[in-house]
Amino acid sequence: MEERENPVDPSVVDIDVLAGWMDHRGLGTGPLTDLTPLAGGTQNLLLRFVRDERTYVLRRPPEHKRKNSDETMRREARVLGALAGSDVPHPGLIACEPDESVLGAAFYLMEPVDGFTPTSGLPDLHARSPAVRRDMGFALADAAAALGRLDPLAVGLEGFGKPDGYLERQVPRWRSHLESYHELGGDWTPDIPHLERVGEWLEVNRPSGFTPGIIHGDYHLGNVMYRHDGPDLAAVVDWELATIGDPLIDLGLIMAFWPEPGGLPTAVSVTPWEGFPDIDEMVARYADGSTRDLGAVEWYGVLACYKTGIILEGTHARARAGKAPSSIGDLLHATTVGLFHKAEQIIRRA
Repeated sequence: MEERENPVDPSVVDIDVLAGWMDHRGLGTGPLTDLTPLAGGTQNLLLRFVRDERTYVLRRPPEHKRKNSDETMRREARVLGALAGSDVPHPGLIACEPDESVLGAAFYLMEPVDGFTPTSGLPDLHARSPAVRRDMGFALADAAAALGRLDPLAVGLEGFGKPDGYLERQVPRWRSHLESYHELGGDWTPDIPHLERVGEWLEVNRPSGFTPGIIHGDYHLGNVMYRHDGPDLAAVVDWELATIGDPLIDLGLIMAFWPEPGGLPTAVSVTPWEGFPDIDEMVARYADGSTRDLGAVEWYGVLACYKTGIILEGTHARARAGKAPSSIGDLLHATTVGLFHKAEQIIRRA
């Protein structure tokens, strides 16, 4: 989690109120010091501080909340609590507050993560060694497999998601999501290559069943942090899309965003790339840590491209309606086009 330049806005986080809340929970005494905003996600606020010689990180929605921001915070806190003691690297949950009235939003406190986000640049140890980068790739696959091994009921996540009919809902849900962009106004049209072909292929080739498990939902190199002293993960972060469904969705996301020699540029990558395993090696590594059937693994890669591309296209639609910068809309539309080309490539290989 990287430091930001901007100061803490007391209208967003009332430090005195936060200190009083911590008093009631026995979380230290005295003032909150060393207040440092962190960069760790585009949608939410992260604030690191120290109290009684212990370091905390507060996570809460931004000042201008989305409709589901508070429920997202409550769900994130719940899943982080459920991961305690597991093999999945994650920020440790300290305490959460589901009531929005305390700070104007639901929030939680977590342990700081001592690590770096690889998409923001590599330290010398990792940048110099292809062997270290190879193990970085395998660590990403290992953590996804570890998450997929957890029994959601055994860790207290009953009712956290709706696994019944999960795979059947995917294409209709995202097709409807895409159509909803027309409501934004403007002159947007879904100019996406292979859109119908990919959707039809997903429906025809959908796996017949799965064992429910925990899904991160946005699993890629931009949402993990690595240790400074080696290739191991320090934490998987940004759990706002977590739910219960088919965990192979996370493997599909790795496939969707993984750079391939001679392939199209991806939205999430690391420089230098030399040394990272190829995607077939990543899938094999996941298989080593999982008992799940990977016979239809291409389907999950195609679905990840389809779903993510449609989500990103939303910003392009908003830009065409004058509700987002056109430069950002054009960039994300190009990413969507790249994802659908990759989906078509996976289909041809399958």
